[in-house]
Amino acid sequence: MSPTFSSLRYYNYRLWFGGALVANVGTWMQRVAQDWLVLTELTDESGVAVGITTALQFGPVLFLSAWAGVLADRLDRRKLLAATQAAQAVLAFGLGALVLSGHAQLWQVYVFAGLLGCVSAIDGPVRNTFVAELVPREKLSNAVGLNSASFNTARLLGPGIAGLLIAWVGSGWVFLLNGVTFAATILALTRMRSTELHRMPVVPRAKGQIREGIAYVRGRSDILVIMVVIGVVSTFGLNFQLTSAVMARTEFGKGAGEYGILGSILAIGSLTGALLAARRERPRVRLVIGAAFAFGVTSGVMALMPTYWSYALACIPVGLASLTMMTAANTTIQLTTDPAMRGRVMALYMMVFLGATPIGSPIVGWVAEEFGARWAIGIGSIAALLVATGAALWAARSWHVTVRYHVLSRPHLEVRHPEPESPDGAHEPGERAEAARRLRAQEASDRSSAA
Repeated sequence: MSPTFSSLRYYNYRLWFGGALVANVGTWMQRVAQDWLVLTELTDESGVAVGITTALQFGPVLFLSAWAGVLADRLDRRKLLAATQAAQAVLAFGLGALVLSGHAQLWQVYVFAGLLGCVSAIDGPVRNTFVAELVPREKLSNAVGLNSASFNTARLLGPGIAGLLIAWVGSGWVFLLNGVTFAATILALTRMRSTELHRMPVVPRAKGQIREGIAYVRGRSDILVIMVVIGVVSTFGLNFQLTSAVMARTEFGKGAGEYGILGSILAIGSLTGALLAARRERPRVRLVIGAAFAFGVTSGVMALMPTYWSYALACIPVGLASLTMMTAANTTIQLTTDPAMRGRVMALYMMVFLGATPIGSPIVGWVAEEFGARWAIGIGSIAALLVATGAALWAARSWHVTVRYHVLSRPHLEVRHPEPESPDGAHEPGERAEAARRLRAQEASDRSSAA
C-alpha cells in the first residue's frame, strides 16, 4: 500500500474514513444550502446576515470548547461521538422540515445555526483526538492527513452537489439529505472492533482540569505560536463560505450552481494539500508559518482576478496553502502533546481556530457590503502576511533559530535550534527541556532530508 494511504490498512480507521467521508459530504452540502438560503431567500443579498449565521454556527466554540476538551479526556470518545452525530442529524432534519413547510424565517435559521454550533463545539475536540485511538502513534500524522483528505474530498463533492440540488429541488431537501448522511458515521462507530482500539489514557474527574490545560499551553511557546497564526488567519482569511457567496453573487452575477462550483474547485487545492500532508512524517512549526504566508500571497492574487473562471482557478493554490497550514498545525500539536492532556489542548486549539470565525465573519461581511467583495478577501490576505512575518521574526529571535542554505550540498535548507539554557549554563528542567529534546529531534530530521 502506498505510504500516503498506509493508515487504511487498519480496520477501524477504514470504517471511520468511509463513514466520515459520507457525513462530511452532507455537512458541506448543508453549509452551502444554509448560506444560499440566507443570502437569496431570507434577505436581499445581505453579506452581514450570512456572516451572522456563520458566527452563530461557530460562536459556541468560544464558550464550550474548553469544557468539551475535558469531556474528551474523561469519557469514552466513541460513545460521545455517536451522541454528537445523532444530535447533528436531528438538527438537520428539523431545519429541512421547517424550510420545506414554507415557514422558515431568518431568526429561525439563526437558532438552528446556534444549536448546531453547540453540538459541533463538543464534537470537534472529541473527533480530533479520537483518530489517535484508531492507528498506532507512528501512523498518527498519516491518519490526520487522510482525515483532511476525507474532509476536502467532501468539500470537493458537497458544494457542487448542493448547488445542483438547490437549483433542482430547493434548500430544504439538502438539509434532509444531510441528516441521512450521519447514519454512515454512527454505523461506522458501532461496527468498530474494541480490541483493536489504541486507547488513550482516561483522566479521572478532578477540579481545575481546564486551568491545567491552559497552564500546559502557556508553557509551550511552540503551541502558542501556532495558535496565534491560526487564530489571525482564521478570523480574517478563512471565510470562504461568505466571500465565495458574495463574490459569485455580487461581483460576477452568478447563481447557486456557480457558487457551489467555487467550493469544489477550492477543494481541489485542499485535497492536494491533504494528500501531501499524509506523506509528511513530521510537520513543523515553520511549515505552519510558511503556509500562512503562502495563503496571504495566493488569496491576495485571488482577490484581484477579473473574471469568474480566473477567480475559480485562483482558488486552487489558496486551498492548497490553507489546508497545508491547518493540517500541519493540527498534527504538530497532537504529536507533541501529552496524551493525557490532548483533549484539553485540542479543545483550546479548536477554540482559537473555529472560535475566531464569529468574530471575523461579521467584520468580513461588513467589509464586503461597504467596500466590496474583493476587499473582504483582501483583509484576510493582509492579515495572513502580517502574522506570518511577525511569527517568523519572533521565532528567529526568541528561539535563536538559524537558517542556512547550501547551494551545492544536501540538505539545501538547514534549520538549527540551539538547546535552551538557564542563566547559569545548566540545562533547564521540565517543559523547556522537553521542548529542547523535541527541537533536537526536528533538527536531526531536517539534516537528513532535502528541503
